[in-house]
Amino acid sequence: MPHTVSPYLAEGPRVGIRHFTQDDAAEFSARVRESLDLHRPWLFPPATAEAYAAYAGRLIEDEDRAGYLVCDRDDGAIAGYININNIVRGAFLSGALGYGAFAHAAGRGLMKEGLNLVVGHAFGPLGLHRLEINAQPGNTASLALARSCGFRLEGYSPGMLYVDGAWRDHERWALTAEMRTSG
Repeated sequence: MPHTVSPYLAEGPRVGIRHFTQDDAAEFSARVRESLDLHRPWLFPPATAEAYAAYAGRLIEDEDRAGYLVCDRDDGAIAGYININNIVRGAFLSGALGYGAFAHAAGRGLMKEGLNLVVGHAFGPLGLHRLEINAQPGNTASLALARSCGFRLEGYSPGMLYVDGAWRDHERWALTAEMRTSG
């Protein structure tokens, strides 16, 4: 029986993660437009093919970023995305996570599975030691995802990031490779 090569970097029971490609523009931007009510006021991912091209280009080309699409293994549909931004090598070996689910996949546990796959990839092949999530205090879904994947609350940063026209407070959540291996 011939062996088929998986399109995914890592797979779980229901999702696989893979890198962004420019060919994903139509589906990704359509999913963003379908998910505006879910994302606002927390996220502003690219809603047009042109904006997606620039966004994906940065994730594909910049060594200090890594972008992953979380895809439903049943049909390959994009369920969400997880990016590792501001990757620092050397003694720090750290990155900052950003993510978003799409409306058709929200609340189904797909992003939890995807985030666990990305964390495993980050601490494995990418060789990172620490990942950080910064989420606005009112973004209960994002905070619940961080908590459910074993991230610990480390602090509160007033006026940390400029989002939707204002400097927004954020909670800082982190996970290290040792925390993950110790359970």
